[in-house]
Amino acid sequence: MTREWKQVHLLDHPLIQHKLSYIRDENTGVKEFRELVEELAMLMAYDATRDLPLEEVIVKTPISEAVSHVISGKKLGVIAILRAGLGMVPGVLRLIPAAKVGHIGLYRDPDTLKPVQYYCKLPADSAERDLIVVDPMLATGGSVALALDLIKQKSPRSIKVMCLIAAPEGLDVVVSKHPDVEIYCAAIDEKLNSHGYIVPGLGDAGDRLYGTK
Repeated sequence: MTREWKQVHLLDHPLIQHKLSYIRDENTGVKEFRELVEELAMLMAYDATRDLPLEEVIVKTPISEAVSHVISGKKLGVIAILRAGLGMVPGVLRLIPAAKVGHIGLYRDPDTLKPVQYYCKLPADSAERDLIVVDPMLATGGSVALALDLIKQKSPRSIKVMCLIAAPEGLDVVVSKHPDVEIYCAAIDEKLNSHGYIVPGLGDAGDRLYGTK
């Protein structure tokens, strides 16, 4: 079944799709997997920030003066959903080194597959920032939806979500609960299995990032 989500952006840049193939491969080791996730996050952040407003400035070059543009007073923040979201943060910070970083700790109850919160630390000035939430996998959508509930309590200027792979079921959940949030992903896979894992997916992103399985 084909679904359409107006606020979901599927990033089909050749470099993104090329690197995604390698992180799906079960033979990709921890070091390479971690590096690829970071690179993918950087490439995706380039797209996710393309609508930042600019303002005109005059820059003195060694030859003359040039009319140039800088980002217009926007403050950005990156919010990692623990633990796998941590793997995407360095890539985003390579593009936006001044961004503040927040963390939301959630785990999925193995019986109900529902998210349980155990930690939340967001930038104190979140209300002045545009926030990008990062999590490699958007599976059931429960964790991302709950994270967005928590973030919205801080009333940020805007929120975007970046994930590597999403399941249609998870997108349905997040889009229905948070229709004002833009979602950027590198792939939308077939479905979830009975354990709530994305098929074909890439396995457990946290375990593959940190070598815990």
